[in-house]
Amino acid sequence: MRLSVISLTLSVCLAFVSLARPAEAVTLLRDADIEHSLDQLAAPILRAAGLNPNNVRILVVNDRALNAFVINGRAIFIHSGLLQRLTSAEQLQAIIAHEAAHIANGHISRRLTNLRGANNAAGFGIALALAVALASDEAAAAGGVALGAASAAQRQFFAHTRAEESAADQSSIRFLLRADVNPQGAIEVMDLFRGQELLSVSRQDPYTRTHPLTSDRIRALRGLVAANPGTDANNPNADFWFARAQGKLSAFTQNPGWTLRRVRGDDTPIGMMRRAVAYHRQADATRAISEMQRLLAQYPNDAYWYELFGQILLESRQPMAAVQAYQNAVALNGNEPLILGGYGRALLAVNSADSNARAVRTLERARALDGQSSGVLRDLGQAYALTGQPGLASLATAERYALQGRMEDAVIHATRAADRLPRGSAPWQRAQDVLSAAR
Repeated sequence: MRLSVISLTLSVCLAFVSLARPAEAVTLLRDADIEHSLDQLAAPILRAAGLNPNNVRILVVNDRALNAFVINGRAIFIHSGLLQRLTSAEQLQAIIAHEAAHIANGHISRRLTNLRGANNAAGFGIALALAVALASDEAAAAGGVALGAASAAQRQFFAHTRAEESAADQSSIRFLLRADVNPQGAIEVMDLFRGQELLSVSRQDPYTRTHPLTSDRIRALRGLVAANPGTDANNPNADFWFARAQGKLSAFTQNPGWTLRRVRGDDTPIGMMRRAVAYHRQADATRAISEMQRLLAQYPNDAYWYELFGQILLESRQPMAAVQAYQNAVALNGNEPLILGGYGRALLAVNSADSNARAVRTLERARALDGQSSGVLRDLGQAYALTGQPGLASLATAERYALQGRMEDAVIHATRAADRLPRGSAPWQRAQDVLSAAR
């Protein structure tokens, strides 16, 4: 897993909210395999909600706290801590169904009138930084968010009302039943947070602060599920995607020794993948590469295994071999922007005139498919610089900083880009968008 990181500081603003000092950065964990696995779990739920699965992404926030939230109709965010705490695909699908209900029921769209540009790089970064500020521990948030009116304004903007939560509960059960998913997972998720309403705000999980939880709500949900039990049968396909997403996340975030103890003798594809990651994190390139070769020999048509193989080779200082692995991944799935991003990074590592030119083309395609990957923007800026295009290099850097919420840095590079790019051109206009977001 690349674990490409989008760092978001909290020195941003929203109409009526002024954030004082930068707080600890928060990050998105961007990984093609994990996001694909989550998309497989989400697709039937989103279709049941009347949403297009191609238009709603499931993204992971690098935070051990238990939370999930939406900031617009284009993405559902799940904290890594919550993803690792869950024990079944049905529980995760229940969370996705609940957040999808907030989108489908219009609980988010009417608030976005207060947030300009939420769908561009700068607006997305600002909105996500604000959402995470609210979801963070109160003591930590106080370090970067102005207290008093600003905190209250954020809470008003992002927190759901009890009426909205009740409506989302009812809709989510309906979506789960339509998707033939056992709704008992929704009750199990509730049990994770039971008793939170009795704690002081500073001790509550972030999910409880943004999703009011009451005994009445729990009783109502239990009654709803009891009246609509759905199917008791497990879905092996859903179980596989859940184990794959959770297994890869834990392999990259838990101690490698912990992972190796748990996959000893496990020759399933997920077990082999976790073992390869653990060896890689122990800097044992020989074993990591051997494990990946064994995995790919059994599953030669999986683009995401090839992408992981490419990452391991690249980080083991074997760029030519990494390029070949990424080429295999692209041949199997040429429309996955994070795979293309890895391929472009490997081409840059080769560092020849031809590979740098190919990196530009590859990374431009990755950005066109997903303009909210800071890793792609970072590498694209480097590729432009290496191929003698300083104006575009400054623009990519400005957009990366805007996505991270680092607006002062974004202004410096956007101004530099605007001075170097043809006035009125599409890249020049993107630089103006960053400057406008900063203002």
